[in-house]
Amino acid sequence: IMVCGVASWTKEDHEIFDLVSALEAAEGKGTTFYSWLDVSPAASTSEISKAYRKKSMQLHPDKNPGVKNIHERFARLSVIGKILRDSEGRKRYDFFFKNGVPRWRGTGYYYARFRPGLGSVLVFLAICSSAVQYVVQRSNYNRDVARIEHICREARSTAWGPKLIPTDTRRKVKVPLGPPRLDDEGNAILGRTLDMVVEGNGDVYMMEPDGELTRLDTSHATPPAISRTWLLSLLLILYR
Repeated sequence: IMVCGVASWTKEDHEIFDLVSALEAAEGKGTTFYSWLDVSPAASTSEISKAYRKKSMQLHPDKNPGVKNIHERFARLSVIGKILRDSEGRKRYDFFFKNGVPRWRGTGYYYARFRPGLGSVLVFLAICSSAVQYVVQRSNYNRDVARIEHICREARSTAWGPKLIPTDTRRKVKVPLGPPRLDDEGNAILGRTLDMVVEGNGDVYMMEPDGELTRLDTSHATPPAISRTWLLSLLLILYR
């Protein structure tokens, strides 16, 4: 039923939708064509014409110099008066007056009132792509944190045993970076390993080839940052 209704709405119906919204926004919610003209919905055409002339005199821009939005209100009054004094136009308005203006008025109605230009589209795409980039940054950060914590757990488990009972001495261990693989004979072969040192207090260090120790913790993971998205980075470069 809704699809049929949307398909049957005409250009004149859309004009009424716009007027209803604009009138309520300017004169207050619940204001109708009739209440604004101060006439009954059952008023005759002559009564509406008389009320329209009276309202026109009140809202004429020449009588209201400097009043904000007076020209828009006067122009709106002219259109409303034309609709109510036309039998077909009034019939259309009365239908929506009695049944209510529909909330969903069809995609074409909204698209006709908001057609983004090239600039708006480009800004929208830039913001969306930067948001996606930030989400990827956060995903990578969470993955790196999880990997670092896993390696540290493996190092402590290798140094202290499955029950993770700390020792008072420093221990050097080899931590596999992945699951073992099987050779042609079915024997397990360790893959790449890291030389690591576990202190008695639980701190874990990576041992570099030259023997230098680098503490491993989650600070090595790069946290996400809006400032590192391409749009913000470009704006900062241009600003500088």
